[in-house]
Amino acid sequence: MHHIQYGTKQIAFSVAEKKRKSIAVEVHPDTSVQIKAPLDCSIDTIKKVVSKRSRWIITQQKFFEQFLPESPKREYVIGETHKYLGRNYILKIIISQENKVKIQGSYLVVFTTKSDTEVVRHLMTEWYYKRASKLFIKVYDEAFKKFRHYNFQKPELQIKRMKKRWGSYTSSNKIVINPELIKASSACIEYVFIHELCHLIERNHSKKFYNLLEQIAPDWKHWKLKLEKM
Repeated sequence: MHHIQYGTKQIAFSVAEKKRKSIAVEVHPDTSVQIKAPLDCSIDTIKKVVSKRSRWIITQQKFFEQFLPESPKREYVIGETHKYLGRNYILKIIISQENKVKIQGSYLVVFTTKSDTEVVRHLMTEWYYKRASKLFIKVYDEAFKKFRHYNFQKPELQIKRMKKRWGSYTSSNKIVINPELIKASSACIEYVFIHELCHLIERNHSKKFYNLLEQIAPDWKHWKLKLEKM
C-alpha cells in the first residue's frame, strides 16, 4: 500500500503493474483505491497522477459510502421504532396462537406464540424479505421501462442481504438488491434500480454515467440524499 496526502485526508492506494501504456485510477465499491500502471512506471510518477485525481477520488469514495449504511442495533422490544417504505412505525408485540406481522395504523404489529427477542427478530426479518420480494419486482419493472430505448436484455433480479451496499450490478448480468432497502421510500428504491441499470450502459461512475443518470432521473440527487440520511 502507498499513501498521498490531500489536505487533511490521506489517500491509500494499491498498485497493480500490467502491460499497458497509461495509468488508470480506480475507486472500488468498498472505497479502496487501485492504480493500474505500466510495468516500468515509477512510484513517484504514480503518486503525481493520484495527486492530480485526488479530488475525484474523494468524491467517488463519498459516493460509495452511501452504500455502506450502519444500522443502529435493534433490540426488538415494544415501543421501538422501525422503518418501512420511508415511514417510521412503532413496534407492538402481541401474544397470539399464530406467528404473523401486520401494519396497523402507525404500528408494526408482531403476533407471536412466544414473546422472545429472537423469535420477534426472525418474524420481522422474514416479513421484510417477503415484502421486498414482491415490491422490488414492481419497482424494477417500472424502472426498466425508462431504458426501453436502449438495446439490452433485462438483467435477472436477485434479492440478497449485503452488509455494505444497497445494490449492485454484477459481471454475471444480475441486479442485486439488498432487502433492507424496503425500509426506504419507493422513490429511493426506484433510484437504486435506475442507478444500477445505468451501469449496463456506463460501467464506471464517469461523467457520462452521471449525465445518463441525470437524463433518466433528474431528481436523483434528492433521493440519494434521502438514502444517505436514512
